[in-house]
Amino acid sequence: MAYTKQENQAVFVLHTYPFKETSLIVELFTQPMGRVSVVAKGARRPRSSLRGMLQSFQLLQATWSGNQELKTLHSIEWSSALISLEGDALVCGFYMNELLLRLLPREDPHEKLFEYYSESISQLSSGMELAVTLRQFELRLLQECGYQVPLDRDINGNVIEQGANYFYEVGYGPSKVKKKVSDIMLRGKTLIDMATNRYDDAATLKQSKQLMRHLIAFYLGDKPLNSKKLFNELETD
Repeated sequence: MAYTKQENQAVFVLHTYPFKETSLIVELFTQPMGRVSVVAKGARRPRSSLRGMLQSFQLLQATWSGNQELKTLHSIEWSSALISLEGDALVCGFYMNELLLRLLPREDPHEKLFEYYSESISQLSSGMELAVTLRQFELRLLQECGYQVPLDRDINGNVIEQGANYFYEVGYGPSKVKKKVSDIMLRGKTLIDMATNRYDDAATLKQSKQLMRHLIAFYLGDKPLNSKKLFNELETD
């Protein structure tokens, strides 16, 4: 494989963990390449120039190189004003980062999702209703990952009726007939609202949370999210 180098690319830090005595492994969400793993050599040393830069939720510019799965980080710099997430917004940010780590394959470009993630972080910091930001992000993430989440038509191709009730089957979509015990029941209005990105109705917000939790749990498999406990405390009914 050819030696590759990416210079001054827009990135977000999703997670860091120790590597050897003085370095860090950094999971980056990058604009050109999606999720990328890099080693920040010497980043744990007190005087390292990288030490204070590897902060989550900040839009940064990074340069890295390598032709293996683990790249080498050469530099990282601030790219925009500092964003501060506190309290519940911080919990939501950690949750979003963990979803990206679990659902995005490495080096699979998702430029639209990168832009949407950036917008979502800004919304978390601006005081926008957290639940709405999360529902919108979860849905966009699943769609960008290639998972089918039909909302405007049922499994037979019929347009969703606002006044009807439906049962949602993962991988297939809504149906008026319940096929599995695990299928989630939703109002037609909830499906229409989600399809048109409207969450101002309280019932829609509640049912959309139930649906997204159901879908995400299915695609994550048996391994639970590390942030699930904190997130559940935030989103208690």
